[in-house]
Amino acid sequence: MRFPGLLPALEADPAVRATLRDSQVVGAEARDITCATSFFATATAMLASESGRTILLVTSTFREAEAIAAEISGLLGEDAVAYYPAWETLPHERLSPRADTVGRRLAVLRRLVSDAPPRVVVAPVRALLQPQVKNLASMRPVTVEAGRERDLTDLLTSLVDAAYNRVDLVERRGEFAVRGGIVDVFPPTAEQPVRIDFFGDEVTEIRPFSVADQRSTGEQLQRVTAEPCRELLLTDAVRRRAAALQLEHPQLSDMLSRLAEGHAVEGMEALIPVLVDGLEMLTDVLPPRSLVLVAAPELVRARAVELVATSEEFLNASWAAAASGGTSPIDLGASSYRALGEVREHTMALGHKWWSLSPFSAEEAPDANLDAGSVHSRQLGITPTDDFRGDVDAAVAHIQARLRDGWRLLIGVEGKGLANRMTELLAEHDITARVSGLETEPEAGTAHVIVGPFRRGWRAGTAKLELLTAAELSGQQSTERGARKLPSRRRNTIQPLELKAGDPIVHEVHGVGRFVELVQRTVQGAVRDYLVIEYAASKRGQPGDRLFVPMDQLDQLTRYVGSETPALDKMGGADWAKRKSRARKAVKEISAELIKLYAARQATKGHAFGPDTPWQRELEDAFSFVETPDQLAAIQEVKADMEKVAPMDRLICGDVGFGKTEIAVRAAFKAIQDGKQVAVLVPTTLLVSQHHQTFASRFAGFPVHMAQLSRFQGEAESRKVLEGLASGRVDLVIGTHRLLAKEVAFKDLGLVIIDEEQRFGVEHKERLKELRVNVDVLSMSATPIPRTLEIAITGIREMSVIATPPEERHPVLTLVGPYDKGQVRAAIRRELAREGQVFFVHNRVESIDKVAAELRDLVPEARVVTAHGQMGESKLEQVMLDFWERRADVLVCTTIVEAGLNIQTANTLIIDRADVLGLSQLHQLRGRVGRSSERGYAYFLYPADKTLTQTAHERLTTMASHTDLGAGMSIAMRDLELRGAGNLLGGEQSGHIADVGFDMYLRLVGEAVAQYRGEDTTPEPALRIELPVDAHLPDEYVPSERLRLEMYKQIAEIRSAGDVEAVRSELTDRYGEPPLPVEQLLAVAVLRNRARDLGVVDIVAQGKNVRIEPVNLPESRKVRLQRLYPGAVYKQATSQLLVPKPDGDAVAWAMSLLDRVVA
Repeated sequence: MRFPGLLPALEADPAVRATLRDSQVVGAEARDITCATSFFATATAMLASESGRTILLVTSTFREAEAIAAEISGLLGEDAVAYYPAWETLPHERLSPRADTVGRRLAVLRRLVSDAPPRVVVAPVRALLQPQVKNLASMRPVTVEAGRERDLTDLLTSLVDAAYNRVDLVERRGEFAVRGGIVDVFPPTAEQPVRIDFFGDEVTEIRPFSVADQRSTGEQLQRVTAEPCRELLLTDAVRRRAAALQLEHPQLSDMLSRLAEGHAVEGMEALIPVLVDGLEMLTDVLPPRSLVLVAAPELVRARAVELVATSEEFLNASWAAAASGGTSPIDLGASSYRALGEVREHTMALGHKWWSLSPFSAEEAPDANLDAGSVHSRQLGITPTDDFRGDVDAAVAHIQARLRDGWRLLIGVEGKGLANRMTELLAEHDITARVSGLETEPEAGTAHVIVGPFRRGWRAGTAKLELLTAAELSGQQSTERGARKLPSRRRNTIQPLELKAGDPIVHEVHGVGRFVELVQRTVQGAVRDYLVIEYAASKRGQPGDRLFVPMDQLDQLTRYVGSETPALDKMGGADWAKRKSRARKAVKEISAELIKLYAARQATKGHAFGPDTPWQRELEDAFSFVETPDQLAAIQEVKADMEKVAPMDRLICGDVGFGKTEIAVRAAFKAIQDGKQVAVLVPTTLLVSQHHQTFASRFAGFPVHMAQLSRFQGEAESRKVLEGLASGRVDLVIGTHRLLAKEVAFKDLGLVIIDEEQRFGVEHKERLKELRVNVDVLSMSATPIPRTLEIAITGIREMSVIATPPEERHPVLTLVGPYDKGQVRAAIRRELAREGQVFFVHNRVESIDKVAAELRDLVPEARVVTAHGQMGESKLEQVMLDFWERRADVLVCTTIVEAGLNIQTANTLIIDRADVLGLSQLHQLRGRVGRSSERGYAYFLYPADKTLTQTAHERLTTMASHTDLGAGMSIAMRDLELRGAGNLLGGEQSGHIADVGFDMYLRLVGEAVAQYRGEDTTPEPALRIELPVDAHLPDEYVPSERLRLEMYKQIAEIRSAGDVEAVRSELTDRYGEPPLPVEQLLAVAVLRNRARDLGVVDIVAQGKNVRIEPVNLPESRKVRLQRLYPGAVYKQATSQLLVPKPDGDAVAWAMSLLDRVVA
């Protein structure tokens, strides 16, 4: 154990000694041990280290399992404890469990059958009851070692056999891609995908890379283990059986035929019972003479009954078949959850012990029962500690009294920083405590601060030992722990140019055309790639004109975003030039006003905050999650802004649940350290209390006075808050737009934080500006409304984007379809089966109760409550509190929930009239689910009997296609297109956006802003370099067309030597050593840069010569030209230079010509 002194201290209790003895002997098969719930983790660790058996700890829910596994690993060490997750889908659902769940399960099973099994395996009861395929532990993962021989074809076959999916760009777990001698693979249990480099059949190196920009992280790995992604592998036997079943069950043929061909299908696990022989239970895999420990048996029993019932319901409704419009007589009963009693009998028959840890016993067991063979119940004298709920004096008195009585006190905290802070706090009250690792048994009358993930404290009366944790001392519940994994620093995200034939595209010179295809042509002996764009015909009745754009001019193209079907321009662009200048003029006028506004703000003097204090660092160390790199970058930017004299105006744009609040907490604390007041403005009353909780728990232990101001406060309370703000007694106030009322006066306001910025109208923000021109403003939003998005994009206002999701978050499964009662019932039941909650959004107050009543009939066991804005304040608060504290399962509500409510356990969202809601509303609502490591489900339903309008159809399509995490930005962009960026900056520019396309419009705004700032914005002339060289990306080097386009675009944007190196290293990293045509392509890019510097526009092969223009040569250079290049002709009138074509490398020749003659 990590705290060696803890065991001898506890063994002072004879009941503890007897229990440990029981765990070592043969016999004592069943024991019911009673102790405080908070002692379960310590009891398990104690049994594991003393009994010499592997312990399987079963909890009622997966949340409890994760939390207690973390607690036990704090006591025994990470390696000794394994968490065995259950599938997050039901056995008969047509959805496959996530690849990482399967990977983790297989890894644990393999450890169990190995020579060194883990000492404790923690599993939710769901995993205990579910039968699994026999011999899963013998499924070998695919392993690759650096420096070893490995046949590439064999590796690819093994990956396909292990149910990996082949793609061109690896972005998710369970995918792999092949490019020449490079294999990218994302194992389900790995934090990052890996890139395997082959030289012939030898593995030269293995390195992890980041998904966002597909670049290696710089580390090297010796070996990689790729766990299988499915628990059903498509072996020959399984494929034969699928082919046979296909004849018997034609309605399942779409699924079975693909399985028979060897393709993994979503949801194929539902067919496990008919495709494989023999299933087994988790306890069959345990090492001999293990001990099964059931935590809180009453809860586990109740949960087991619910699970079995739900699983039966899904099977009986034969949902898999009903959804595909047939009734299936196929018998899948074998994989249903087993009854708990059955599993217990089966386990004990295998020779394992079956004990339980109960928080209460049937009766007090007399001490005579302490011998091994008799009555099965034993009571340990360990009870829960008192709760002090933040009452410092009571806690201090309690600690002092205990120490006087000769007790040994342990105070458990989570981090080193907090441990030191705790000893200081205790010292202030004359209590001597030291931070210790309990190497020896603690002395009587001493206090020790220990660092570990303890959730609650306990007290052992007989042993005179008590553990207190921060939870009892501060009265704050610790929220769910975040995964302590750091995603890699996000660099530029890769967005391959997804061009489909027929997509509208904008060319800087010629205007709007239509993308036709990518072609390769050989011109004068050189192979080059071109992008073909079709324009309107110049003559009536003729086919459209086609423009071949060489790949080095890709930077002149942007995708067209604007009206649905834009008219094509004619080539040559007279009409286009008119439209562009019209738009440019409008943009100039609009941007001038905006810039005045922001210039005024920049010119005012605000307050420059001081550097971080030691307290600031303590607060930041106490953050219980790992900051994502984006979060860290945003925090740095905010602090840097605050330390400047000019007032901060920064927008933090991060998708829903990506950790924006923590940035606000740190900024607020920094302002308060400087004696300034902070106002946090939130859109709804519910958020006020939620934020208040967050801030209070983060500021616990620091002298910060906080207050709330919203409808929920009574008159007297509000008056007290207002007085506190005016006198400066209140440091931080969280409120709704009541904060903007005239009667609110601050003594010294330093920072305003606006949460969910898109919910406040312009007048609210103007009122804020009046409040103080020189306060710092920090806005946060997930779907920034187009206007703010616009200003931020064009660089008038600072913006930080948080785009890395906290690790372990999964995209929300979005289903769009007509309203169907069966589906709604199944959706709610599925959520209840995984102890979750459901949001049901119905945006009509008058019929909301009727809908709630219907749901009560559909799902009688669910506790349904309703919430809407027209309810009385106290009632609304009560309902939300009930839902927040999980006293209700289904919340039927209006869109009142869209504003930033953070309820980790609500993971299913059903919207019954999704066709009438706006895009950013739909996205905000969808962001309410899937906020933990659970898979979220969103059902966007519309009435089956009504037709959808065009816009509604588009909105729903957008939502269905942007399901990835971090889709907020792309949805905001799409919203901008759908609404037209109407009155975003001025009255009439929606028309201009449709004229030139959104990207081009933004480019124009950017230029106008730069001009006003006095930067040079003259457009670069279009360069043409056509030399007889083989410069292109060969198909076999970059096989996928979209990735080829993406690389060409990067090469076209090269402007410096540094850029060339960056592109070369990216190509080498992602595709291997560049072949000659690619090196030539980069050489041409260098030549373009040189030509651009010298003002040369054309370097074109013409007959036997190469034409270079415009060139101005003084006399001395003309002489040199004749000497170095005999036969060269210089035409002064047209500034043209004609030089005989060289024989060798044309690019190097052209480069030296520019350097020797033109430069």
